[in-house]
Amino acid sequence: MTQTRKQVPFGIIGLIVAIGIVYGDIGTSPLYVMQAIYDGLPKAYLNANAIIGALSCIIWTLTLQTTVKYVIITLRANNKGEGGIMSLFALIRKKYRWAYIIAAIGAATLLADGVITPSITVISAIEGVHGVLSVVPIIPVTIAILLVLFLIQPFGTAWLGKYFGSIMLIWFSMLATLGIIGFLQYPEIAKAFNPIYAFRFLREVPSAYVILGAVFLATTGAEALYSDLGHCGMNNIRVSWIFVKSSLILNYLGQGAWILTHASSMSGSVNPFFAMMPTWFSPFGVLMATLAAIIASQAMISGSYTIISEAISMDIWPNIYIKYPTEVKGQMYIPMVNYILLTLCLAIVLAFRSSNNMEAAYGLSITITMLMTTMLLFLYFRMQHISLWISITITAFFLTVETNFLIANLNKFAHGGFATIIIAGIIFVFMYVWYNGRRIKNRAVTYQPIKSTIPVLEEISTDTTIPKFATHLVYVTRAKYPNEIERKVIYSLIHLLPKRADTYWFVYLSRSDEPYEFSYTVKTFSQQKIFRIDINAGFKLGIHIDKYIRQIALEMEEKGMVSLASRYPSLYNHHIGGDFRFVVVERILQGDTKLPPVKKTILSFYYFMKRFSTSDTQILGLDPTSVTVESVPLFSVMPDEQ
Repeated sequence: MTQTRKQVPFGIIGLIVAIGIVYGDIGTSPLYVMQAIYDGLPKAYLNANAIIGALSCIIWTLTLQTTVKYVIITLRANNKGEGGIMSLFALIRKKYRWAYIIAAIGAATLLADGVITPSITVISAIEGVHGVLSVVPIIPVTIAILLVLFLIQPFGTAWLGKYFGSIMLIWFSMLATLGIIGFLQYPEIAKAFNPIYAFRFLREVPSAYVILGAVFLATTGAEALYSDLGHCGMNNIRVSWIFVKSSLILNYLGQGAWILTHASSMSGSVNPFFAMMPTWFSPFGVLMATLAAIIASQAMISGSYTIISEAISMDIWPNIYIKYPTEVKGQMYIPMVNYILLTLCLAIVLAFRSSNNMEAAYGLSITITMLMTTMLLFLYFRMQHISLWISITITAFFLTVETNFLIANLNKFAHGGFATIIIAGIIFVFMYVWYNGRRIKNRAVTYQPIKSTIPVLEEISTDTTIPKFATHLVYVTRAKYPNEIERKVIYSLIHLLPKRADTYWFVYLSRSDEPYEFSYTVKTFSQQKIFRIDINAGFKLGIHIDKYIRQIALEMEEKGMVSLASRYPSLYNHHIGGDFRFVVVERILQGDTKLPPVKKTILSFYYFMKRFSTSDTQILGLDPTSVTVESVPLFSVMPDEQ
């Protein structure tokens, strides 16, 4: 059997859905980008050439970085319709397994900088509310909104998501309308489409590189755009981007026009986005900004769940519990991630206290993510046999652009950017240790042919002098080849405590790079008694061994391959099914293990992390009342190995 995900079809509905899901982050950038540029410009350079030059940088950044790199090129690198840096790594990992380092750095920096996304978008909107209603306290209201947003996650947000498309459609229409009104007051602002003004700006304005860090904020949502590919489909994103980009550019032009027509009367810090609104329109404008900020925050939270889920499936992140609170396929909730994000967002709000201060720290980490995506794209080009010269040219161009943005954003390190770098560093260390710890541990696993064990199990199954352990006894195995089994499983079955059962099941689960695939094969070692089940499940389906096995067993019973009836006469007479017992064998690290110091340190840290990760019982989706957990030494399990 196979399950596939229904993609959002291309059409009006698909376009509206894409507008609601994909563009929350990049769509709320007008709330703070032009304000950051205005605050960063020396007053001596607050003139038409500088503003037009800065706007030209924004337009061409959106064109080259978002449109060309992501919308045109990167969206093609999709994993069965799924996007994002982890899905990109999934496409190349069989050939370039070492590239997990690049993927881990990219994912870590994306998660770290994403901590600021909900904070800066919500507080920017509430600052706008404060401008209309000065009695509204900025920090308490921002904290209240973030608390509500994170605390509703356990209940699912499908009911909220169905309004996103309509709200964001109104939002972008509002951006375009306000922009056109501002543009008409200063039509010369259209010169910003000429890239010459961008080059002049970078050459002539002393603080141009600092301001380039603010310009970069206009494209920070591009990576999220790629990550949301699986929700909306490539065609919906590409077509809707035309409307979204037009609305964004019009609004930036309108804000620039407003700055130039009001420069003489402006003093101190001012947010041109809210200042350009007519007084009568401000209440509606700030309401829409608040709703858009909430949507952008929700998109970032959901994106974080997706990244962690994919990292878990690729053994780059510790196993943690994932819930699926609704019937919407693909919607998930990860409690640990949710509350860590909530804590960090609240800390960011309390530490920085204004969008101005947050902007000073925002964007540094995401430039590293984009650099990592570019490097992975080069490897993807090579896998696709694209000409080396074309691959090098495209990669070199975007590496040059993004390196310049990174240099510009390094100025933010001392102004709070260090916080996201520290968070990213911690996340990367966890990923590195978990990935390599598992590799060291897996290399210690030994396998043997299962053929010689089958006769022993058949005899144990009928040996009434051994207490009956279960009707159906299930082991999850990591042996890729059906004719092999781990020695630790044989040790558990025969040597540690002989286990008598009527039916033995050895289950191998493979996490497919295709998100929603589900298929299985059955190998029979002994009729009606010993089976090997190979399950292939997509990385977005979750792990539900108990459910999978019972479902497969029912199908096998219908074919006459096995009987699920209880073997106890008193239960059989009442048509009660047989019991299932699962055994989880954990290999533990002993203190006298002989390993090189580096590997031993990694493995020790790995086991330390494992203590705080979700147990194998929970990860495998097993009922703990039907599970027996046994521990065996990592490097010595069989009597002949002593």
